[in-house]
Amino acid sequence: MSCHAPDDVATADAATSTRVALLGAPNAGKSSLFNRLTGLRAKTGNYPGVTVSRSFGDVRAGETNLVLEDLPGTYSLEAVSPDEQVVVDALAGRLDGVPAPDALIVVADATTLRRSLPFVARAIALGKPTMLALTMIDELHARGGHLDVAALERALGVPVRAVMAATGVGVDDIRTLLADVPAWTRPVVSPPTQDAQLAPWSRSVLAAAEYMPAGQDTRSRRIDAVLLHPVAGLAVFFATMFLFFQAIFTVAAPLQDLVEQGFAWLGAQAQHIPNDTLASLVGNGIIGGVGATLVFVPQIMLLFFVLSLLENVGYLSRAAFLMDRIMAATGLEGRAFVAMLSSFACAVPGIMATRTIPSSRNRIATIITAPLMTCSARLPVYVLLTSLLVEPGQRYGPFNAQGLVLFGLYVLGGLSALVAVAVFKATALRDASLPFYMEMPPYRFPSIRNVVTTMWHSVRMFLRKAGGIILTTTVALWVLLNFPARGAETAGMGDTEKAAYVIDHSYAASIGRFIEPIFAPLGFDWHICVGLLGATSAREVFVATLGQVASATDPEDPRAALMKMTFSDGPHAGQLVFTTATVVALLVFFVYALQCVSTIAIMRRETNTWRWPAIAWAYMFVLAWGMAFLARHIVLALT
Repeated sequence: MSCHAPDDVATADAATSTRVALLGAPNAGKSSLFNRLTGLRAKTGNYPGVTVSRSFGDVRAGETNLVLEDLPGTYSLEAVSPDEQVVVDALAGRLDGVPAPDALIVVADATTLRRSLPFVARAIALGKPTMLALTMIDELHARGGHLDVAALERALGVPVRAVMAATGVGVDDIRTLLADVPAWTRPVVSPPTQDAQLAPWSRSVLAAAEYMPAGQDTRSRRIDAVLLHPVAGLAVFFATMFLFFQAIFTVAAPLQDLVEQGFAWLGAQAQHIPNDTLASLVGNGIIGGVGATLVFVPQIMLLFFVLSLLENVGYLSRAAFLMDRIMAATGLEGRAFVAMLSSFACAVPGIMATRTIPSSRNRIATIITAPLMTCSARLPVYVLLTSLLVEPGQRYGPFNAQGLVLFGLYVLGGLSALVAVAVFKATALRDASLPFYMEMPPYRFPSIRNVVTTMWHSVRMFLRKAGGIILTTTVALWVLLNFPARGAETAGMGDTEKAAYVIDHSYAASIGRFIEPIFAPLGFDWHICVGLLGATSAREVFVATLGQVASATDPEDPRAALMKMTFSDGPHAGQLVFTTATVVALLVFFVYALQCVSTIAIMRRETNTWRWPAIAWAYMFVLAWGMAFLARHIVLALT
């Protein structure tokens, strides 16, 4: 699945006079405040010329309309990574087509205010109307700290507001300030920007604000003693992932059944369309194809919900820190794991996340191996093929058998990515290791609003893709599967026999049979080959292709249609296509193959050359073919 939004996203900000940028360190609560102020009106895209994601949205404050932009999190305004350079360029108005912000909201964690003040000073020194939004003020007080917000405002000379975005406390105060940006107070003397002067300035500001730092977070320390333990921490991490994949089949499966029944009903209604060709296009092509992908929305929603939940709780940062020990063995560090973890949702934002990695060689090594992590686009394929491999409801002890297979596929992808990184770092991309720094946010009870908003944003991207790339490819495949028309040859045939004959003599069949020799050693027939060809645009199209074939031959029970599908010609004519060995080979092929145009395009843009995307596609195809061949013959030997 591609989460890459186009660069030319239509926005309403070009004609808006006031633009306000949110600025702050990662984990400071910046995005939570952004979500509160913009609600579901936020839009996403990329900065022109670069693949760093930008989030922006309209905010209504009194009689004033503003555009609020959430800049990427950064610890400094002195750029040391590509991601931070984008922030600096955005503030200076050096990005084509993106005006410089008129005002700034600096977001800082009250529990780490001492460390944040130099950043605040440099932001104020830019000379724009600036306000400070203090988050975690409740946590500061709960841990025995103290801060006089009004005194801090007088010391800084700019508006300061305490805010708890999770509950909405203080958000209205910020909205009131946004109604009249020109009236914001400014410091009489701009803060210093040199390190030597910043230290005394920070001490004087903290003293004026009667700042008392928070005591040690004993709760987080106790939890971290387990979750960051080199043995117990890894055990908890894998147990968490294991239970998640079990939940995909136990929690989401009933919802999937309801969605599937809905699309089956819609497909049946399409048969009432008077024109047979149009009825086939709507029923088999659009509903049978796109619907075959959309039935997996419940699983995808659950995937994004859990990832968002773990991030908001504060666990994903721990997972990155924990995995730093493992990544070090491959020659990388924890920042690379953050990018790879992002690739569980989609390889595109995962690759974009490598912009935080200072070393260019480490960036490339991460970019060309991140697609091996199992993204959400593989999920529909895995669920479909797993349902052909394992009977629904089958269990091994207390565990769902399909969930065990799915967990194994994710583990295989993750381990393969680490091995590939180690190989590249030991050979073509050898480089010295750099120190890894990551701030651990305190554990928090997540805001359901933020979790659901983040989940819906990702699901919306998937649905938008289903209405764009997948729909377009599916309609094209329907044409290839149903033409040339075979009116004379199919006269007198029943509907099922006619559909099978037309598909077997279609343009798609010719294309599939042309490339079939490449995949014949893996047990793939031409139907599968056409699906693999369509999957180059997006992996989910493989499901849509098989969905069309199944809907045409048995609209009542598509799964049964696939299980009964046989080779129509060649040495295996009459034999079943989806045998255990073939399904296992297909699953393994999808673990390794790079079948995503968006991912290849983002590789090209991030590396500024076609060399590395070509290397990535080639080595992954060789891996996919070789491992699928090996898996097939192991299964054949065992059975």
